[in-house]
Amino acid sequence: MTDASVPPHHPGEVNVLDYLRLFRRYRWLLVAIWAVVIGAAAAYSIVTPKMYESTATLLAPKETTGAAGLLGSLAASGLAQAAPGLSSISTSPNRDLLTAVLKSRTMAQMVAERFHLQERYRARYTEDTIKALQDRMNISFAREGTISLRIEDTDPHMAAQMANFFVDQLDRVVSRLGTGEASRQRVFITEQLARAKTDLEGGEETLRRFQERNRAVVLQEQTRGAIEGAARLKGEIMAAEVQLQVTRNFATDANPDIIAIRRRIDEMKRQLGQMQYGDDNASASHPAPPGSSDRREIYVPFARVPGVGLELARLTRDVKVQETLVSLLTQQLEQAKIAEAKDLPVVQIMDRAVPAERHSWPKLRLNVAIAVIVSLLVSVFLVFFVDYIRNLARRARTV
Repeated sequence: MTDASVPPHHPGEVNVLDYLRLFRRYRWLLVAIWAVVIGAAAAYSIVTPKMYESTATLLAPKETTGAAGLLGSLAASGLAQAAPGLSSISTSPNRDLLTAVLKSRTMAQMVAERFHLQERYRARYTEDTIKALQDRMNISFAREGTISLRIEDTDPHMAAQMANFFVDQLDRVVSRLGTGEASRQRVFITEQLARAKTDLEGGEETLRRFQERNRAVVLQEQTRGAIEGAARLKGEIMAAEVQLQVTRNFATDANPDIIAIRRRIDEMKRQLGQMQYGDDNASASHPAPPGSSDRREIYVPFARVPGVGLELARLTRDVKVQETLVSLLTQQLEQAKIAEAKDLPVVQIMDRAVPAERHSWPKLRLNVAIAVIVSLLVSVFLVFFVDYIRNLARRARTV
């Protein structure tokens, strides 16, 4: 018979009262599961060593052009026509570079050695120490363009010191490892400039000894003008060839910039040939002297100056060539230094890490909340499972 207080219902119909009776019947099981799970979560939160988090904030540097910026700046110098139409061909992803350095093994090993983390973490191997440190480190980015470095440790003061050590060493490591295009260009131009200065000093010394040996010889104004014009053009050709080698470090021969520089060099050489021989066909009547390896060397019309005057003209020409080359390479070197400074990110610390006043982990409230949800699900499942087994046993006895 059906209890008069309970309205009849179909077998497939869900009755909330049946569930309430079921939960009431197994209420002690529910309470026991809740107590065990929640108590375990609370005990874990209390017993587990507390972790403190310290955060240092960096200002992410803006991305700047490297090699393209160098060549673009050179356009303002005396070689503006040497590479027309240069465009930005590369950018420096500074934020990614800083992140990679912060996560690198080099940086982690520096921190581990500085704070003796192998003993602190009780790690047997260095690899385990580095892995433990990287697990306690977190890097995040904000829309405002900042980089946040978070370090966790059981000691709040230690966490702050490690975070600050990271950002203090970051700029030094980046500067030491900075081997970008602009850096290689600066090194190359520096070598070329040193060689040109050595040649200039040698030429000046040779000219001085010649003048002392043969007394002072004054060139005619027309001859001096021809020497200076040809020497200046020869120096520009040599500087343009240096710029061509610099551009080849990051571009192929099919690049429009390479083609433009080559055309400019060819044009200057053609002009130099006209200055040498008067016109393009005059070279046939002025062959290169015996033993000369390059027929395009500067043999200007002042070659008819006799004896001592001719030798003085040649020595003066060589000095003027080297002076022009040194002047142009000096301009290129200054532009390369500027491009290198822009190519390397400058680490700007917005906020240094300070010791945390509250622990970041474990979070008691969060753990208890998770335990409540888990215990509720587990207890409900167990109640239905136990009731199902009990009903099966009852049916078996009835049969």
